[in-house]
Amino acid sequence: MREAGLVSQRGYKRRNQYPSGELSTVADNILDRQFAVDKPNQVWVTDITYIRTHEGWLFLAVIMDLFSRQIVGWSMSHRINTELALNALLMATWRRKPKTPVIVHSDQGCQYTSYDWISMLKANNMTPSMSRKGNCHDNACAESFFALLKRERIRRKIYPTREAGKNDIFNYIEMFYNPVRRHGNNDDLSPADYEQNYFMKLMSV
Repeated sequence: MREAGLVSQRGYKRRNQYPSGELSTVADNILDRQFAVDKPNQVWVTDITYIRTHEGWLFLAVIMDLFSRQIVGWSMSHRINTELALNALLMATWRRKPKTPVIVHSDQGCQYTSYDWISMLKANNMTPSMSRKGNCHDNACAESFFALLKRERIRRKIYPTREAGKNDIFNYIEMFYNPVRRHGNNDDLSPADYEQNYFMKLMSV
């Protein structure tokens, strides 16, 4: 082959692997499917879902307090990024102002393993907990809320605009789900009423 000037055909050259920014941080599964919580602001769970509009996807991030299943923080955007998750956490922190450490459970999505997310948790005395990779049952309560939202409000429809979607989802969370919708986990009370009863009992002791 050398004398004839021939060379063998080789496969594609392997490209060099370069680092791509900050390494992600994956936390232990501290929650471990222990969804029964006896006080508010002990464990929050968070997740992100997709909603169809004729303008494109609308992304919804929520923070749920496991004690009452109340949505204590939420955020919507046309972009699924860390800012979406952080805005939901910021709302929850501003609303609840927890005075004791809070476990915040999520999946291993890049929004929740980012440096900014972990830093915000640490700055607010919160501990990250994460589902095992590819195991949606570890975050079943957040998944259940999204199933309710899509069954009771969205019902396979496509919103004409993202703004229309935002308005309807805001109405569902703040005007129906939190203050009105009864929940089996809450002795058939709404999340807001269940928490109100809890604090009234504390005051009467």
